[in-house]
Amino acid sequence: MSGVADAGGRGAGPCTGRFAPSPTGPLHAGSLVAALGSWLDARAHGGRWLVRIEDVDRPRCVAGADEEILRQLATCALLPDAPPLWQHTRDAAYAEALQRLVRAGAAYGCACTRRDIEAARVAAGRPRLRFGELVYPGSCRPERGGLQGRAPRAWRLRVDGPLEWTDRRLGPQRQDLLAEVGDFVLQRADGLWAYQLAVVVDDAAQGVTDVVRGEDLADNTARQIALQRALGLPTPRYLHLPLVLGPDGHKLSKQSGAMPLDLRDPLAALRAAGAVLGLPAGLAPAAAQPSEWLAAAVAAWAGIIAGYPITSTGSAS
Repeated sequence: MSGVADAGGRGAGPCTGRFAPSPTGPLHAGSLVAALGSWLDARAHGGRWLVRIEDVDRPRCVAGADEEILRQLATCALLPDAPPLWQHTRDAAYAEALQRLVRAGAAYGCACTRRDIEAARVAAGRPRLRFGELVYPGSCRPERGGLQGRAPRAWRLRVDGPLEWTDRRLGPQRQDLLAEVGDFVLQRADGLWAYQLAVVVDDAAQGVTDVVRGEDLADNTARQIALQRALGLPTPRYLHLPLVLGPDGHKLSKQSGAMPLDLRDPLAALRAAGAVLGLPAGLAPAAAQPSEWLAAAVAAWAGIIAGYPITSTGSAS
């Protein structure tokens, strides 16, 4: 699964974009930037825009947040071209994908606890943390003895070394999955599906050609490309947007206490999101409705993305 991924391998044909929020609370200023950026990109390329509610991590979901998110999008005139998809309805598709990977030898059961992983890394002289999470050392790989009679707690994808791709905004990217991530989880010890598997399966099922999302998720791209290859699925193009930062200089997020969007004036909220994306401050000054401002924003975005090409120079290997 190493090599160079063509993040634009589908060419410049019809575009399908998506916005995929987690219903852990209402949208905030940062999530509106992601929603607006993905909507503008799809519209500027004459394509479709979809909404997917990523509620695969069910314990973190807040009751009613999904419907609130859809209401917020509608208030901003960001309307999907098909009914939203909820991940909690997709268990059978994720199970089928995992079984395909297991049969192909690309995934395996893992019996390790976090303490086991910590001990294995210390024993190997590599107790390094990656963003607070231990890089998995491959302890349960079949060639290393496998489960040794233990029951699997989780299922992991086998990875092997560097992977390169091209982001439409950030340019050439590279991540050594084996050294920086390790074999990553597809199904968790609590039985829930991991985000990486769910997003890859759903992007393919929905025909997503262009993933436009916040720059904080760029670190997920190599894992998703590795999974796409292992499952024989096409790789979308990727464009990672600038982030909204809080007063402390860190990404604005629900976890950091970001306030819900104030949509008493949806035009003002859209203009603020557009400013983060680089849209002109004085865009459509006479607009009285979000839809009027959005029409002008599509044309402005088309100019901005002249520097974010729809095709990529990478090639799959």
